[in-house]
Amino acid sequence: MPRVIWKGAISFGLVYVPVALYPGAQDTGISFDWLDKRSMDPVGYKRINKRTGKDIDKDNIVKGLKQDSGDYVILSEDEINAAYPKSTQVIEIEHFVKADQIPFTYLEKPYLLAPLGKGEKVYALLREAMVDAGVIAVARVVMHTKESLAALIPDGDALLLNTLRWASQVRSREELKLPPAGKKAAGLKDAELAMAQQLIGEMVSDWDPSQYQDRFSDAIHALAAKKVEAGETAQVAPLENADEAPAASNVVDLSELLRRSLAGRKGGDAPAGKTSRTTAKTAAKTVAKAPAKASTKTPARTPAKKPARKPVRKAA
Repeated sequence: MPRVIWKGAISFGLVYVPVALYPGAQDTGISFDWLDKRSMDPVGYKRINKRTGKDIDKDNIVKGLKQDSGDYVILSEDEINAAYPKSTQVIEIEHFVKADQIPFTYLEKPYLLAPLGKGEKVYALLREAMVDAGVIAVARVVMHTKESLAALIPDGDALLLNTLRWASQVRSREELKLPPAGKKAAGLKDAELAMAQQLIGEMVSDWDPSQYQDRFSDAIHALAAKKVEAGETAQVAPLENADEAPAASNVVDLSELLRRSLAGRKGGDAPAGKTSRTTAKTAAKTVAKAPAKASTKTPARTPAKKPARKPVRKAA
């Protein structure tokens, strides 16, 4: 079972689908570790002053942002932390678009979404409604103090979340010498096109990812297996490295607001994007104040002499 990366909810109008986010891919490539051949100790990166070549203590290191003029703006850790986007535990859907409108260039990293608690029905409702409409959702999400644009994609029985590159991260093609689009503009002959189409037709097949293998990784693993069999191995003392556990969060399921969300749009209320953002902020505050376990009993009023304590917010 993969480790949960993030817990939150998909905001769909006034409806919230509680979900958990899991890795949608894994790295199976070759990763070589650096070792000291004299002692078989791990080799790490060292902090040095590039001008003097001398070691530098981490307390003397600051973060600088280079400007077009060549000068640097120095930012403190407090300033950087204050600029981080605040986590709302919400995947905020802004628009629905046809899948073929998003170029492959923008796709970055896939994740799997699974329903939490009693969210199975509303999870399936959103998934099947998107399938029937033939659309995918464009949303925003904050993970690990970083805001990402993402595509929410129905895929069989699952909803996938694929982070997208921002437009500024996609390189322009203007500097490349590309042939003009169009058959006539590219100077293609009908006979050439006919033969190319025939060749393509003979090579068409159904997509089967299992028939494609990483040949380089296979070759390296086979070579390593031969060395193990021949006894050509070395012992390396492992270094301690504790993994940090992800912070848990509580999510309020607001699926009963689906009808109100639809009625609000028909009644000419605020646009979906604005309504969604406002509701997301309200839900985030509710999540932060929600107790670990829901209770059906009405909480007793706090006596006037003893003012209620303010809820302590845990760091995300």
